[in-house]
Amino acid sequence: MKNNNTLKLSLSILFFVFFLVSQSMAQIAAPYARVVEIEIKSNYLEEFKAALKEDIEAAVKNEKGVMALYAVYDNNVPNHITVFEVFVNKEAHKKHQNTEYFKKYKSITSGMALSVVRREVTPIVVN
Repeated sequence: MKNNNTLKLSLSILFFVFFLVSQSMAQIAAPYARVVEIEIKSNYLEEFKAALKEDIEAAVKNEKGVMALYAVYDNNVPNHITVFEVFVNKEAHKKHQNTEYFKKYKSITSGMALSVVRREVTPIVVN
């Protein structure tokens, strides 16, 4: 009887560990990624870049769910900005959108964009 209970306990612990590992692997294996292409009105470019930089720096510093968050602008057309976002999952992205610094960024930059194109993408590799 004692061996049977030990076996049951061992199997329960093994199942629990397997469950935790599989959940962790699912988060690692399935990040949520987007590319956002933004065309800014030229007269707002510096103000937009400053607000975007503040949001990204706060997100990287404060959010465990951020895997990568970068913004670049086109050297030939500086008001064309591309943001590359990778979060551990979609929930982490939603959490980011509810932060005070993201809401501040959205408030400051409201009306500055001529166009915004958001595309969900799948990373090939993220370092």
